[in-house]
Amino acid sequence: MQAMNLTISRRKMLDQQIRPWDVREERLLSIIAGSPREDYMLPEHRNLAYVDMSLPIGFDQVTMAPKLEARLIQSLDLTSKDKVLEIGTGSGYVTALLAQLANHVHSVEIIPALAQQAKKKLAEHNIRNVTIEIGDAARGWAKHAPYDAIFVGGSLPLPPDAIKEQLAPGARMVVIVGRTPAMDARRIARVAHGWDEESMFETVVPALVNAPEPAKFIF
Repeated sequence: MQAMNLTISRRKMLDQQIRPWDVREERLLSIIAGSPREDYMLPEHRNLAYVDMSLPIGFDQVTMAPKLEARLIQSLDLTSKDKVLEIGTGSGYVTALLAQLANHVHSVEIIPALAQQAKKKLAEHNIRNVTIEIGDAARGWAKHAPYDAIFVGGSLPLPPDAIKEQLAPGARMVVIVGRTPAMDARRIARVAHGWDEESMFETVVPALVNAPEPAKFIF
């Protein structure tokens, strides 16, 4: 597909998928409009970059659907002063969007090859305010805590108690909790009296690698 056709597909994605899904934050919409999602996909899937579906990115990992990425990012209410933790770098596309909204993104990826690919793609697009590290952040990444916002790029079977402790006062996180077929996208904010949790919508996405599992009882 020619570059012009992909640009048209990106506009259609915004108008037909993302805006109807209650994504109205103009700064975010403008960044998505100017971000070539196809450059972060595998070559054989470039032409599918703006389809309403998840796409494989290698190593048994997939992206989220574009409208889900946008809705979760919007829910973080990012400002240009925020320090963000992204758990699961994946393709690097969500990383790129977060970086253009925030001051700095600390992104952690458990699969080294994906981390290296994302670094290369972000550099090609001159996105410099990102630190990508290789590691297991399924229980958070205390190294740079506290964070102003946390984006969890996969589902968790259990509530993210350890991760939310790494939020600064007034900070927000988005996470998908549960198991197939019923998962709950949540926005969690750290407030004066503890935590303010909002259930936003139901969805299904793959679990993070090494996501904590419930304890098994032996009778």
